[in-house]
Amino acid sequence: MDKFFILRLKSFAYALQGLAHLVRTQPNARLHLLAAVLVCAAGGYVGLSRSEWLWITVAITLVWSAEAFNTALEQLADVLHPQQHPGIGRAKDVAAAAVLIAAVGAAVIGVLVFVPHFAGMGQ
Repeated sequence: MDKFFILRLKSFAYALQGLAHLVRTQPNARLHLLAAVLVCAAGGYVGLSRSEWLWITVAITLVWSAEAFNTALEQLADVLHPQQHPGIGRAKDVAAAAVLIAAVGAAVIGVLVFVPHFAGMGQ
């Protein structure tokens, strides 16, 4: 096989290993996974439009990306400086804040997308 293709496959495999590590070791990632599954199931149930699925996909992707970057930063910081350090603590706090910002934004998107569907069901 072409070396370029083999290297891309290896790169993809490393990314999947990272995703598996994220889900296996991070309780919040498992919570995000559950939320994503429930949101997708609810989207299928109410029959989201293509544009609504777009917003839901963006929200889920943003939260997962923030969680992955947060975990990577925390683990790298722990390896490089295992002792408590105020600067590293602040960096970890800011990375966690990024996940919180993404999650709140995703929740707002979820409300904007789903409330009209669920409000219409009661009529």
